[in-house]
Amino acid sequence: MQPNTRIKEATQADVPIIKNLAEATWTHTYGSILSQEQIDYMYRVIYTSDALLQQMQEGQTFLILFEGDQPVGFASYSEKSAADQVYKLNKIYLLPECQGKGYGKLLLTAVEEEVIQLGGTVLDLNVNRYNKAKEFYERCGYNIHQQEDIAIGPYWMNDYVMRKML
Repeated sequence: MQPNTRIKEATQADVPIIKNLAEATWTHTYGSILSQEQIDYMYRVIYTSDALLQQMQEGQTFLILFEGDQPVGFASYSEKSAADQVYKLNKIYLLPECQGKGYGKLLLTAVEEEVIQLGGTVLDLNVNRYNKAKEFYERCGYNIHQQEDIAIGPYWMNDYVMRKML
């Protein structure tokens, strides 16, 4: 853990924090990749309070990264295939001003450690094929496992599925 940082598992009471972080990161993350209409649509589908609560109830674990008392990022993961011991990193976002501080690696490592404790041996994640975060994941030991195109309402996410053996 880096000085003055901590990670806590989110509860339902933390949904407003997750929403605020998502709002502050989404356009920055996807503005050069997706249309504003698609960003707005996906945000409304994924980040309403009800949608986040449902994700928690369906088994996503959310972690929030704090710098001092300020929330600066979050991640979520869930079991993908119990039989194969595969988990999925569903989300990982940092405030733009906190990128480059090693916080992404800190959050990703925390997820990997929790997955290992749960008996997972593989962690998958999806990244848009045009997202520069792909290079970050490669530096962290993830490799392209496959490509997939995912319909989200009238829009498409063109992703790589990246995988790391834990």
